[in-house]
Amino acid sequence: MVIISVDIGKARTGLAICDKGMFLASPLLVIEDRRRENVIRKVALTAEEKKAQRIVVGLPKNMDGSEGESAVSAREFADELSKITEIPVVLYDERCTTMIAHRYLNDSNTRGKKRKQAIDSAAAAIILQSYIDYLKNSKEEDE
Repeated sequence: MVIISVDIGKARTGLAICDKGMFLASPLLVIEDRRRENVIRKVALTAEEKKAQRIVVGLPKNMDGSEGESAVSAREFADELSKITEIPVVLYDERCTTMIAHRYLNDSNTRGKKRKQAIDSAAAAIILQSYIDYLKNSKEEDE
């Protein structure tokens, strides 16, 4: 199943995609637009172009599991996205993904403007890989 994930940001929104076998999530692209309706439309178009069968939107919960303003915004984004596409949209906890993405970029010595471009799609890839691992683990538990 091809899945697209979304890491929503104020200035940039990162997208990632996985292969049909759901083996590996990879950064896909970064949408540089602050207008929510434009971002939602671009996410829907990209998902349709890539023949995605699911869209995962990162849900930024607080470390204690509570939800703040960013989580409310992510829920609204997912709701608006689901209204313009027939592809199922799900929310998935994204705690610590940006921090992990920063570590990866530090390890790969990615700096400057290139880093700003990479961080959002890298965070989306981490969200997606975590979601894929969750799906695989939940299937194993069912067996």
